[in-house]
Amino acid sequence: MRAIVVADQAAGTAGMKLVERPEPRPAINDVVVQVYASGFVGTELSWPSTWTDRLDRDRTPSIPGHELAGVVTALGYGTTGLSVGQRVFGLADWYRDGTLAEYVAIEARNLAPLPGDVDFTVGASLPVSGLTAWQGLFVHGRLQAGQRVLAHGAAGAVGSMVTQLAREAGAYVIGTGRAADRQKALDFGANEFVDLENDALDDIGPVDLVFDLIGGDIRKRSARLVRSGGTLVSIVGPAEARPADGLAVDFVVESDRAQLSEIVRRVRDGRLRTNVGHVTTLEDAVAAFNPTKRIGGKTIIRVRP
Repeated sequence: MRAIVVADQAAGTAGMKLVERPEPRPAINDVVVQVYASGFVGTELSWPSTWTDRLDRDRTPSIPGHELAGVVTALGYGTTGLSVGQRVFGLADWYRDGTLAEYVAIEARNLAPLPGDVDFTVGASLPVSGLTAWQGLFVHGRLQAGQRVLAHGAAGAVGSMVTQLAREAGAYVIGTGRAADRQKALDFGANEFVDLENDALDDIGPVDLVFDLIGGDIRKRSARLVRSGGTLVSIVGPAEARPADGLAVDFVVESDRAQLSEIVRRVRDGRLRTNVGHVTTLEDAVAAFNPTKRIGGKTIIRVRP
């Protein structure tokens, strides 16, 4: 099968190569999925799990990418809940070969059924962005209707999901980003927008939940805005600054079949829109991950037509 592999951590995305690899075989409780579309997170080449296994042993050359949508082609021993020929989407284990390939072996529990009226490209765009937003808002942030949410990067792949899900839950959403992102953030449902380069962040007043995708000075300033009992949720590492009388939660997104099903149901209902900025092929994936200009939204690799 064709797959993108990485073997040189220092080379970053420039070290990606399209090669031939053996098709994977399913272990116990696995399925093999023929990948139709795949997603890639720009930071994953800096993750230890891309380069080593859970015992810190080198596992290169490894296949990156962890989001997928495709069709089940084989079941491992003991696998239940899925069937050959079923359309699925989900999030592959960080420590195993990923989804920038024609086939992937993945634990069945990491997949959810993909309805027939949801395109594979849409399905592959949902797992990281959708699950990150869902878990940050509802699992870690304990969001309630009527609360005020500060959503950093509201026009991005994750931030746009945060904005939409928070609005649907009855929150008032203040989106942030660059000036050029204002209209896009508002179109995704932000009640108001703060230009982080030119507007005063402190002027927005107290909020119940900060969803931080940026870190650094922005997170420090945001921590001061969290009202008593509120939460600062982050996916960019432990917070240096914490709310004076609230929680700071740093988390890594996890696969969850029930949450994936809730997310795709909202897509089918028209309550949730994906934020795909660029779609390309496996042959052109290396170039896509080394863009010459900024791409708004998520890049999806269409592995099969």
